[in-house]
Amino acid sequence: QVMEKHPKGLYVLFMTEMWERFGFYTLNAMLVLYMKNNVQGFGWSAAHAASINAYYLFFVYLTPLIGGFIADRLLGFRRSVTIGAVFFMLGYGLLAVPNNIPVFFLALVFIVTGNGFFKPNISSMVGNLYKEGSHLKDKAYLIFYMGINIGALLAPIVAEFVRKYWGFNPGFACASFGMVICLVVFWSGRKHIEHADPKFSRTAPVVNGEAGSLSEDFPPNEAKKSAVEEVPEWKRVMALIVVFIVVIVFWMVFHQNSSTLTLWADENTSWNVTGILSNAINPLWIIVLAPILAWFWGVLDKRGLEPSTPTKIAIGMFLTAASFFFLYAAARAGGFTKPAAKVAAISESVPYLALSPETREALGIDWKGKEIELTFNDPSGQTKTTMTELWLAEPMQGESIEQGDLVRLERVEGSRIVVAEAHKVSPWWLIMGYFILSLGELCLSPMGLSLVSKVAPPRMRGVMMGGWFVATAIGNKLTAIGVYWEIWSHAKFFLVLAMMALGMAVLLLFLLRPLKKAMPGV
Repeated sequence: QVMEKHPKGLYVLFMTEMWERFGFYTLNAMLVLYMKNNVQGFGWSAAHAASINAYYLFFVYLTPLIGGFIADRLLGFRRSVTIGAVFFMLGYGLLAVPNNIPVFFLALVFIVTGNGFFKPNISSMVGNLYKEGSHLKDKAYLIFYMGINIGALLAPIVAEFVRKYWGFNPGFACASFGMVICLVVFWSGRKHIEHADPKFSRTAPVVNGEAGSLSEDFPPNEAKKSAVEEVPEWKRVMALIVVFIVVIVFWMVFHQNSSTLTLWADENTSWNVTGILSNAINPLWIIVLAPILAWFWGVLDKRGLEPSTPTKIAIGMFLTAASFFFLYAAARAGGFTKPAAKVAAISESVPYLALSPETREALGIDWKGKEIELTFNDPSGQTKTTMTELWLAEPMQGESIEQGDLVRLERVEGSRIVVAEAHKVSPWWLIMGYFILSLGELCLSPMGLSLVSKVAPPRMRGVMMGGWFVATAIGNKLTAIGVYWEIWSHAKFFLVLAMMALGMAVLLLFLLRPLKKAMPGV
C-alpha cells in the first residue's frame, strides 16, 4: 500500500496564500498609524481612524460571501483568485500614492473587492485537492494556516523596516509587490491545482491515483446517521446562532490588534520602534503555540478528556477576557486612568496639549486653543511645519512636564486643563497580553467553519456558512468601539472589552449543557 502524501498543489496554495497575507497584514499593520500620521498621512484623530478601519474590516469580511457565490456560479476558483489578486495589487499600489484622500478610499474599495474574490476560493481549493474522507485534509489546513501566519509575521517586520527608512507609501508598494509574487506563484504552479477547480477542471480531482469528491462541504452519504444528525434541526441551528453571537464579540475584541492595540504599542509602550511591529506578536505566538496546543489536545483525547468544541469556545472567550484584564492592569500601571494626551509644545515654559475634537467634546472644552507653529518629524526623515491649534495645560503641583510627555487629563476647571504625569509601560505587558489572547484565538477561531459544516443541517449549510461570515463582519464593524480610545481612559477601554468578553464566556458556561446536547460528538 502506497502511503498517501500531500499533493504538490498544497505547497503552491501555501505560498500563494502566504504572499497574499503578507500584503494584507502589511496594510493592517500600517493603516491606522498612516491615517493618524501628520507628515505622510492625513493627520486624522484616533477616533476617525478607528471608524474608517472598522468599516474597512466590515466589508473585508463580508465580501467573501459574494465572491464565493460568483465563483460557484460563474467564474470558478482559479479565475476568482486571479481577479482577487489583481484587485489587491492595484489597491496596494494606489495606497503608494501620497496625500490623496480620494485615491486612498478607492484603494480600500479595490482591496475589499480583492479579498472577496480571493479569500473564500483559495480555501476551497485546498479542500478540493483531497478525496473526500482523506485523513490528510485536516493536516493540509493546518499547513495552510501556518502559511497565513508566516505571511502575517513577515508583513509587520518588513513594513516597519521600509517605513522607517522610506515611509508609509513605499511600505504599501511592498504589499503590492508581494501580490505580484503571489500571482507568479499561483500561475506557475497551475498544473498542480487545476483539478481543485471543479468548474473548469478537465479531470476529477485525483490524489495518489484515486478520484475524489469535488465537494468540500458535504460529507459522503452514509447509511448510519451520526449523533449530530439525530438532533432536531432547530436545536442545531439555535446552537450555531449562539456560537455566532460569541464570534461577534470575539472579533470585536480581537481585532483591536489593527487599531487601538497598535496605537497602544505606538504611543504607550517604551520600545524604540513604532506600533507597526506589534502586529507581528500575535502571528509569532500562533506559530509557537499551535503545535503545542494540538499536541495537548491529542494527549487529552487519548485519555478521553479532550473538551468538546463548545467548551473550547468558552475557554477561548475566558482567555480573551483575561488578556484584556491584563492590559487593563498595564494601563493602570502607566497611570492611564483618565483620558490621556501628548504635550505637543512648550511655549514660554508653559505646556500645550494636542487634543482631538472628540476629546474636547467629551471634556466640554468649547474654547479655542492657541495657534503654535509645530514641526512634525517623521522617523523616515520627512518633516512638515504647520500652524496647529493647541490647548494650555496646567500641571498638578510639583510635577515637571516636558514636550513629548504623555499626561493624564485630570479635570477641567473653567478654561484650565489640569494634567498629571503618565508614563509609558514595558512592551512585555503587550507581549504577554498577546500570549493570552493568542491562546484564546486558537481555542475559538480555527474550528469555526468546521463546526458549521459538521452541525448545520445539509439543506441549510450554505446559509449557516453565510451566517458565520456575517457574524465575523459585524464583529469587525463593532471594532469601531475604538472611537472611545481618546475619550475614555485607556484603562476603562480595556476593562469594557474585558467585561464584554467575560460576559460571553459566562453565558457560554451556562449554555454548555444544552450546546453539547445540540452538538453531540463535536
